[in-house]
Amino acid sequence: MRTGERIAALRTAKGLSQTQLAKMAGLSQATIGKLESGISSGSSHLHKIARVLETTPEYLSCETDDPSAGAIPLPTAQTLADQLDLIEVPEIDLKFGMGATELEVPVTNVTRHFSRAWIRQYTNAAPEHLYFAQGIGDSMMPTIHDSDLLLIDASERTMKMGDKIWAIAYCGQGMVKRLRLKGDGVQILSDNQLVPPDTAYDGELHILGRVVGIFRKM
Repeated sequence: MRTGERIAALRTAKGLSQTQLAKMAGLSQATIGKLESGISSGSSHLHKIARVLETTPEYLSCETDDPSAGAIPLPTAQTLADQLDLIEVPEIDLKFGMGATELEVPVTNVTRHFSRAWIRQYTNAAPEHLYFAQGIGDSMMPTIHDSDLLLIDASERTMKMGDKIWAIAYCGQGMVKRLRLKGDGVQILSDNQLVPPDTAYDGELHILGRVVGIFRKM
């Protein structure tokens, strides 16, 4: 079996197209195509292709018949995260109703990795208590813009100081607002002066976490 046939066989086994393999190896699709078709019998980039296919240049160049001997497996996302000391933070969806006393909120399939040291600038909470969400609308302008990324610390669920910004569930809706104790209720405030305040009473409002970071594109 020649080099091109071995590349094609391993690529197919991994469910990759020529274009996908080329992108992962940092090469052009034409390079992969020439190798597989036999137009090019060798390449100085075999080590890049071998790494993606989890084999060795020696196997691809037919110097050995063992595809795994000496191969270095690609690191997993978790391995890279551990090596770089990254924290995985999932997204919660504040567009849906979240009226629950516990943090039983819709979690999307989106996660992002952040440096642990960078996160510690905003909170010392354990990673499992951290979420992010997208700001929606203009009710918290100018503090929070539409589509801002919000870092939420779900370990903070009790108001110790007024006028902090919180992710809350109120009357079946998820929202981000300032909260202030007022008499026997909690005043729900918007930073946009055109949006009138509201007041929640027992059982109407559940705190999901405090907004500890706001990030936006410039």
